[in-house]
Amino acid sequence: MERAAQGADGGGGSNSSSRSSSRATSAGSSPSCSLAGRGVSSRSAVAGLGGGGSRSSPGSVAASPSGGGGRRREPALEGVLSKYTNLLQGWQNRYFVLDFEAGVLQYFVNEQSKHQKPRGALSLSGAIVSLSDEAPHMLVVYSANGEMYKLRAADAKEKQFWVTQLRACSKYHMETSSKTTPSSRSRSLTLLPHGTPNPASPCSQRHLGAGAPGVVTVTHHKSPAAARRAKSQYPGQLHEVREMMNQVEGQQKNLVHAIESLPGSGPLTALDQDLLLLKATSAATLSCLGECLHLLQQSVHRAGQPGHKPGASENILGWHGPESHSTEQLRNGTLGSLPAASANVTWAILPNSAEDEQSPQPEPEVVLPTFILEKRSLLEMYADFMAHPDLLLAITAGATPEERVICFVEYYLTAFHEGRKGALAKKPYNPIIGETFHCSWEVPKDRVKPKRTAPHSPASHEHPMAEDPSKSYKLRFVAEQVSHHPPISCFYCECKEKRLCVNTHIWTKSKFMGMSVGVSMIGEGVLRLLEHGEEYVFTLPSAYARSILTIPWVELGGKVSISCAKTGYSATVIFHTKPFYGGKVHRVTAEVKHNPTNTIVCKAHGEWNGTLEFTYNNGETRVIDTTTLPVYPKKIRPLEKQGPMESRNLWQEVTRYLRLGDIDAATEQKRLLEEKQRVEERKRENLHTPWRPKYFIQEGDGWVYFNPLWKAH
Repeated sequence: MERAAQGADGGGGSNSSSRSSSRATSAGSSPSCSLAGRGVSSRSAVAGLGGGGSRSSPGSVAASPSGGGGRRREPALEGVLSKYTNLLQGWQNRYFVLDFEAGVLQYFVNEQSKHQKPRGALSLSGAIVSLSDEAPHMLVVYSANGEMYKLRAADAKEKQFWVTQLRACSKYHMETSSKTTPSSRSRSLTLLPHGTPNPASPCSQRHLGAGAPGVVTVTHHKSPAAARRAKSQYPGQLHEVREMMNQVEGQQKNLVHAIESLPGSGPLTALDQDLLLLKATSAATLSCLGECLHLLQQSVHRAGQPGHKPGASENILGWHGPESHSTEQLRNGTLGSLPAASANVTWAILPNSAEDEQSPQPEPEVVLPTFILEKRSLLEMYADFMAHPDLLLAITAGATPEERVICFVEYYLTAFHEGRKGALAKKPYNPIIGETFHCSWEVPKDRVKPKRTAPHSPASHEHPMAEDPSKSYKLRFVAEQVSHHPPISCFYCECKEKRLCVNTHIWTKSKFMGMSVGVSMIGEGVLRLLEHGEEYVFTLPSAYARSILTIPWVELGGKVSISCAKTGYSATVIFHTKPFYGGKVHRVTAEVKHNPTNTIVCKAHGEWNGTLEFTYNNGETRVIDTTTLPVYPKKIRPLEKQGPMESRNLWQEVTRYLRLGDIDAATEQKRLLEEKQRVEERKRENLHTPWRPKYFIQEGDGWVYFNPLWKAH
């Protein structure tokens, strides 16, 4: 969550070049916040960073002190990098200057403005520079004060060059400062809002004027008078929160002191990369908590003023709202989105009001602002599981039970990437009860072959279409929202020619997890191969929206199962979530087993949105690249022929305003739909009339299609 620097940064900037023209310049002897006053004695172009020229070696940038005893003359590194500004503006090109001598990374709107005041400055003493898989050629700089820059280079060579120089600068200033660090008795932990330069840096002090954001300084030996003043500033529950934060901050300070007290050499030193990253991330977490407390304090202060009417942002934060707004409205985000100047802290869990305590209520839902909606319903997103219908229909063509279960696992692992395209996490519309979605696919018969026996053919991104309907299979799909509390969606698809059908019911359960939002997909699906009399029961992984305060991205996680009782084959699929430190994203592993003989017949590993490698028990291997698989387009009736409760027709006004960029109008249309749903639900409660779905009926704990293929045959 960027404040001063990135708030001002989001508006414009130079996008004239998407590549960096970084260069190293030998700096003068006197430290300065800008290169404008520096005496530049030499300048060398950096090769491979956007055009041509020759690049000085990385070692020349991080030059060691001169042997003649003179003052250290350090070069500066300059160039264009892409910087993540905020959720709305995304990545923007900015001109960066690494001042090695001052230990500061500054950035400007463009090269022409580098002699003006920088848009932001990051102290590199003790900073951590790490690589990231969230975006191509991405690196992240974590300052010791909790500030963070997410940057992208033009290519891998340029990224590595910046990483090398930034790490060298961080290490040098860390080693220098450790020699002159004051005793722990006189130290205090300073938590700065994002976008505020570190006041400890000489380069940053002149930029901290009267208009700078407030600095939270944690003091651990308060006088009784100071404690009373602090208590008066944080009334009620907020004072307890502040006291708890003080305890945590004290523990974090002890952690930092313990790390800095480690010896300079040996198996574990104060410069260990994991320990430095632990210091930076713990400080960043406390900084984020400080920001949240500050927002809550402002909300309580405004709510206590006479005649104050809380605004939309206060309701989103879940603090005291007007009685006329029900908790149900707050949970569904119908009070509008945040104003443009508001912070991005809108992923909140809302407590029940006093009225709600009188009767049991569903668990709180995660409130999400309208501008991150995906312009389609969750029901339509489920249809993307069938984006490769040729692989689904090929399951029944397997010659043996072993081949069929392996074909199903191959289809299953390739079924998720099409529904989650794009680096930025987007949330589909929550379906309205009674909402339906219909579509179909036509698959040429000559393309329906098991993957293991199919001949090799060149990969193609073209949409495969059947010219003659008689030479194609037709796969039909219908989905319906059968319940609002809890939210349960059902979908069913069938191919009569192949005597294959899938029936699935899913209960989506959201959970707020600090910096993430988790969605558990509770329920199961059943694939029926009527020609072979086989039923494959499968479950679905959980989905997680990560980094919700910076660049939201989606990953899948959890252990799922696939089993066929008739044949004795089963499969275990594990979607691995990214570890906190290092590791790859979107990893998946799978194992297919014949239970009666306890034999593993197939193993798979890779990325569910990338390359998957399958190894069979006969020693053969096969690689499937999900990015090159042909995607079959959905066939959907035009809007004028759709019923009022069909997804695209139902949400068409919300979608239209989102495409126009009119967030307020889209939010109002969304509110009207959800309010209509609540009114109809109250009517049914008063009349004691249960909701009756159109296409699905409840059987035990599950839901099945009213006229499934296995009953028709």
